[in-house]
Amino acid sequence: FAELHAAVPGLPLASSRVLPGIVLRRDFAAYCPTDGELRALLVTEPLRLALTAPGVEFVVDSEGQYQASLRWITKRTEALMKHLQSNNVKLLLSSVKQEEVVIHYAKLYGVSVVECLSSEEMALISEITGVSPYAPIGDNMDREISETAVVTFCQPLLLVSRRCVHIGLASVCAFLPHCLILCGPVDGVNEQHAAALQGAYTMLQQLFKTVDQ
Repeated sequence: FAELHAAVPGLPLASSRVLPGIVLRRDFAAYCPTDGELRALLVTEPLRLALTAPGVEFVVDSEGQYQASLRWITKRTEALMKHLQSNNVKLLLSSVKQEEVVIHYAKLYGVSVVECLSSEEMALISEITGVSPYAPIGDNMDREISETAVVTFCQPLLLVSRRCVHIGLASVCAFLPHCLILCGPVDGVNEQHAAALQGAYTMLQQLFKTVDQ
């Protein structure tokens, strides 16, 4: 329930509504408008390589070698984003903050990016779509990316002064997610309404479990 409702203070209760899909309560790090269905990729690690792996010492003999290493990493980041584009990936859903070079090449190759998703949001998206997070494998840029989710729409959503991301997900199960936009004059009233609704849903869930038995 926490991931499927958004409380919006400062509006009358009558402004509350139900939206198809899910609302992510953060803004796009990069937004590239697109029409129709698109492919999304879930990631849980930075897409820009570090100069060294954890526990490994990185030694350079000169400033020139260091700069050459940085250029190689930048080129590899660009190659990865180009690889995503060639696999029709138009949206990155990331649980970590991506570096500026990733955002730069995402915009260049038409890939929208949403960062800093919670573990609960990532788990919900994985459950709905049946897709696990993607992990780049070394320098292999030739393999087809199969770990993509189908997104039916992807657009900005403004809730009073807060910018959010509104996406529709093609579900692999019977669950078709909808998000409750719960409006009220102040946070306290919204919290009371949310608690009452969650209690009602829990009661209905228990009732239907009893009927099934």
